[in-house]
Amino acid sequence: MTIDNKLWGSDWQEVRREFSLDSAVAHLNHGSFGAVPVPVQKFQDELRRRVESNPMKSLSRDLRKQLDEARLASAKFLGADPYGFAFVHNATTGANSVLTSPILHAGDELLVTDQTYEAVKHAAERACQSNKARLVVAKVPLPTRDSEELVESIMAGGTKKTKLAIIDHIASPTGLVYPVKKLIEELHRRNVLVLVDAAHAPGMVDVNLDSLQPDFWTGNFHKWCCSPRGSAGLWVGEEHRKLIKPIIASWYYNEKYPDSFRWLGTDDYTSYLSVPEALRFMEALGWDRIRTHNRKLARYAREVVGSVPGMVPVMPEKDEELFEAMTLVQLPDGVADTEEKARALQARFGEELRIEAVPIAWNGHGYLRLSAQVYNAPGEFDRLAEGLPRILNRK
Repeated sequence: MTIDNKLWGSDWQEVRREFSLDSAVAHLNHGSFGAVPVPVQKFQDELRRRVESNPMKSLSRDLRKQLDEARLASAKFLGADPYGFAFVHNATTGANSVLTSPILHAGDELLVTDQTYEAVKHAAERACQSNKARLVVAKVPLPTRDSEELVESIMAGGTKKTKLAIIDHIASPTGLVYPVKKLIEELHRRNVLVLVDAAHAPGMVDVNLDSLQPDFWTGNFHKWCCSPRGSAGLWVGEEHRKLIKPIIASWYYNEKYPDSFRWLGTDDYTSYLSVPEALRFMEALGWDRIRTHNRKLARYAREVVGSVPGMVPVMPEKDEELFEAMTLVQLPDGVADTEEKARALQARFGEELRIEAVPIAWNGHGYLRLSAQVYNAPGEFDRLAEGLPRILNRK
């Protein structure tokens, strides 16, 4: 595949300068922690300055209205009923808020997959232990054909006892985009409640919760929307809102959802208030333009890194429906096939190559999950491909 080093045209360097990332490092792992544009950083800094100039006024009198305005803007971006939307610090918190609510009962089954984010899986294990329910893990192999294979694998794990299923919109270890609408419909036909872990979805893909209609949904703004870390959303279907309470019992705990999430103690709420500014920044670049850039660059990354001897690109037949801004390349056998090895390899990328990339140990194999964001260019993935043989061949 040939790709122009200026996917954005003559203004690529201008876009790159909007981020304060170290220019000596190739940042190829946006998917883990995101990156906040300089204008959004400045916006949040100004919010913090205002708080510090008068904490009583900011936190006691102004915050409620400001949070409501930010919450409404965020819900609108997600195509969501605002009465179902609450801010949470991250998708893990959102998932825990659902799983600690009285949904599961003795004898129920909770269905997850072997691609479920590990932190969410731990929360699911705890929920099952607390409620005498059973955790069922569906094996979901990497598809060779299309997204229907994902549907088949997940549905095969369900039984008449399945009460709740946690499905990814975009899986963390593999970067696979799941057909969430179809999965929600299929699971609802079996009277199974659905929690969508959409940690990576907002911004990477278009999200319309009014169309998807999950029972519960949680997603991060700090990843592909580039808002400050500590900004995410939880959405709950109308029929379940009486059940969902924040993990922290604070001043508004006994109010109805989502008001019960409004204040969970003294904290820095500026990450929530900055979400609309991050959305404005990204919208000014153009969501279609961003997603086209990221999709094309991720495929280039997979091709160039996958061409390194010993590497195996993951390329299903209907690739266009299964990958977006993240993609996957399998490492040689024995490389990064355990968590300890993966962490050691990540450190070597950073220290020896000045490249931040994320090796992932999953199901007995090591993979490289590569992310493409607006500040990335093809030359950074060329640099990774050039440095990989030196790293991989060292005994």
